[in-house]
Amino acid sequence: MAGNLRAILAEFVATFFFVAVGAGAVCMDAVSGGRLGWTGIALAQGLAAAALLVIYGRVSGAQCNPALTLCLWANGRQNAVLSVFFVFAQLLGAALAGLLLKAVLHARPELAAGAPFLGACTPSDLGYKAATLVEAVLTFFLVTGVYATTIEAKEREASAPFVIGASYAVGLLIGGPLTGGALNPARAFGPAMITGHWTYWWVYWVGPFAGAAAASILYEYLSLVRKRP
Repeated sequence: MAGNLRAILAEFVATFFFVAVGAGAVCMDAVSGGRLGWTGIALAQGLAAAALLVIYGRVSGAQCNPALTLCLWANGRQNAVLSVFFVFAQLLGAALAGLLLKAVLHARPELAAGAPFLGACTPSDLGYKAATLVEAVLTFFLVTGVYATTIEAKEREASAPFVIGASYAVGLLIGGPLTGGALNPARAFGPAMITGHWTYWWVYWVGPFAGAAAASILYEYLSLVRKRP
């Protein structure tokens, strides 16, 4: 029981920092007049993911992503009750990250009342179908990296921070200008919850869940094939 409580707390703290860094980088880009750019934002998010995996990986896996968490449960790799608490902790951490940004940037209320809405994700003239597809494909790439390094192939665990951090960075470089590059419902939820900016909010749930599910199903299938005599 104590181990589960520690894991839930780790998910809360890790997701709080993950969303604070990702959304905060978008805000800093706006404050600096675009000097940071999507390259800088992608680097910040990727490094945050890598660091959090090193810090909290052995406690909870530093999943920080409801789509990944629920796929692990659906595949029987994680307890259902623990998964529900993980998702609750992730969303709470994301919301508090949004509150932190609002408090820190109180002198710039326009960052919450208008674009970038404290780093909230919004499709850029794509339409919801194309935006959902982008989020799904990039999340597929990310979750495949998670399975390949931390879930299915434990011998590759040492490379997990690099692989997962790089996956997030690549996702932001490609998807950032198109959708905001959430790849994670919690990342989109935090700023939206605080600012009330819910434009196309379902894109950031349906896309990542579809991509994570496809990646987990494919990897589970390939794992079964590999284990056959």
